[in-house]
Amino acid sequence: MARLVDVAAARGCDKSQPNQSGGPCRAVGFAKAESAVTFSRMTAVRHLYIHIPFCPKVCPYCSFYKEASDRNKTQAFLDALLVELDRRLRDIACRPETIFFGGGTPSALTVKQLQYLLTGLRERLDLSELKEWTLEMNPATVSLEKAQMLRELGINRVSMGVQSWDPAMLERLGRVHSAEQAQRSFELLRKAGFTNLNLDFIFGVPGQSADIWEQTLEKTIQLNPEHISAYCLTFEEDTEYFRRFQRGEFSPNVEQDAAFYETTMTMLEAAGYRQYEISNYAKPGHECLHNLAYWLGNDYLGLGPSAFSTVGQRRWQNVPDTSRYIALIESSTEPVSFEEEITPELQESERIAFGLRTSTGIRHSMLGQKEQEIAALRLEGYLEEIEDRVRLTSKGRMVADSIAELFV
Repeated sequence: MARLVDVAAARGCDKSQPNQSGGPCRAVGFAKAESAVTFSRMTAVRHLYIHIPFCPKVCPYCSFYKEASDRNKTQAFLDALLVELDRRLRDIACRPETIFFGGGTPSALTVKQLQYLLTGLRERLDLSELKEWTLEMNPATVSLEKAQMLRELGINRVSMGVQSWDPAMLERLGRVHSAEQAQRSFELLRKAGFTNLNLDFIFGVPGQSADIWEQTLEKTIQLNPEHISAYCLTFEEDTEYFRRFQRGEFSPNVEQDAAFYETTMTMLEAAGYRQYEISNYAKPGHECLHNLAYWLGNDYLGLGPSAFSTVGQRRWQNVPDTSRYIALIESSTEPVSFEEEITPELQESERIAFGLRTSTGIRHSMLGQKEQEIAALRLEGYLEEIEDRVRLTSKGRMVADSIAELFV
């Protein structure tokens, strides 16, 4: 059985799209490189991702682009974000239905810094069709003042990285918060009026027992958040955990990870959480609309260092370096480190791979030339057909990433 790998692909693209609120853009455009990205304004982009790279502490397992908080660089970074948005709005028609602040730790910004950024976005974007505005928070950075300000300025969903309720597991994961602090932060968010909260957790941590994981799930269910994300720990390159894995200090336990995953599906579904994607569970009506947009293959715009964007037939990534990102923006130069054309074949393959991760699956008509692979997977019990759709079975979810690789 393949190891379950679940980096939030949505967030990375995480694992994000805007529209102009009206009036001419004040900023000049980017100086165009030889391989300039070009766009069509015929269709508005509906999903915006903003990457905040700063963290109070760099966790040993995290592979997303991040850096230690630096007060000397923060204001220049916020200004660069807003300038990048101004310039993108000259070429891209945008009217966001979802906005997602990921990182890093967006809540590492101060109340004043968050006010500056959120106000800047509200001045530039038409938010009349906005349905979901998510901000990721670390439990150590939650205060009632900050939570109330976020609600007042339009944030209506918070995703908080708890990761575990066990003190030993939190220490092993390098988290800066305690279990008690995480619960207090959850209660503060409720007090501030948030009615759409996600809690993130990790299983497969070295030394984690089945009892510890079950207790984590039980406590989470008791708190009754609207959404729960449960990811299997993976040893990603450029992390401390990967280096320890290479030294032989850590080793994957595939059978135990599979057992943890089965426990997660069973307990959360029994508690009323619908597994609508491989690692995501929600009360009815509280699925993450932003991430669903990724999985459905919709266009999105990403701002900030390392952020990906997919608009029309183009995909690009900003430079994964905050200082260089700021410098490029200040010099009116594209802050892009990578770009590619999305061919119809690649687009269809990605829609199949990501669509199969969801509970609704994909239309059978999308399979096209992949019918032979689908037939083999169905024969092995990894896929099932319901009316005109194909989706993973419980057995198939255990090896979702290996199946996805067949199509991309």
